[in-house]
Amino acid sequence: MKPKKGFWKLAGLFSALSVFFLSGCSELAVLNPQGPVAKEQADLIVWSLWMMAIVVVVVFAIFAYVLIKYRERPDNMDYEPPEQEGNLKMEIIWTAFPIIILILLAIPTVKSIYALEEPPKNEQTKIEEPLTIHVTSANWKWIFSYPEENIETVNYVNIPEDRPVRFELTSQGSMNSFWVPELGGQKYSMNNMAMDLYLQADNPGSYIGRSANFSGEHFTDMEFEVLAQTHEEYEEWVDEVKATAKPLTEEKYDEIIEPGVVGRMTFNGTHLEWVNHAKDAYIPGKVDERGMNMGHGNHNHGSDDSKKESHDEHEGHDEHAGH
Repeated sequence: MKPKKGFWKLAGLFSALSVFFLSGCSELAVLNPQGPVAKEQADLIVWSLWMMAIVVVVVFAIFAYVLIKYRERPDNMDYEPPEQEGNLKMEIIWTAFPIIILILLAIPTVKSIYALEEPPKNEQTKIEEPLTIHVTSANWKWIFSYPEENIETVNYVNIPEDRPVRFELTSQGSMNSFWVPELGGQKYSMNNMAMDLYLQADNPGSYIGRSANFSGEHFTDMEFEVLAQTHEEYEEWVDEVKATAKPLTEEKYDEIIEPGVVGRMTFNGTHLEWVNHAKDAYIPGKVDERGMNMGHGNHNHGSDDSKKESHDEHEGHDEHAGH
């Protein structure tokens, strides 16, 4: 007796949906890697999808086989299955199969995790020293500080192509998550902590970054552009900023980090001159309560006694309150 048409309609629908969803994956930013970090992670995602596909195909194949072979038919209405006390071969298979799948997933995952904690290997330009950019999240904007160039940008960041970039992530307030899908996976930014994320763009282009963590009313507005430029274009941009941008003042910085949505901004100087949120407590407009020497920072973050000693050491420096 032939199986019912309903089963084959269901199987056909499942196949069509599979083709539809898999074809849509080509539009996903995470599967459009534009750098070695994103490529490593995309390969891991594809490998995981293949492992899951094997599991799905095997399960559905067994399900269809059992459904068809052991369906109720007129010729087996009185069938009584024999008593079973176990099947050693089957038990070995269904125990070993998941273990093999887990091993095949775990080995490349662990290797990638450790590999991506180091700067990407650059075989083209042979530049081994990464460019360091400090990233500070605030409600609801991203602040990028270039200590080497002594410039700062808000809601956009320019980087040279084919050079590893070390993003040092921290937060001025609530925890957030820094994510540029086409260049690499996300990593959290937290106040009084520094998290390193290495990324690299293989080609010039514009890549959209965003917040991947809920941090309040306007977290969806926390988008920024990563513009990868040739080395010549990047140097020209740095020179232009130094020649035309206004200097960053503490008052302006306090204004920027107030909760709210702002546009793009560019400044000479960085807020690292007076505060590093990865190390220093910061209360806008209250210099004396920061427990730090303006322009030098204070790394005494241990016990309350050490903070008190630091405060006493700088007591009487009223000239800093005007900054």
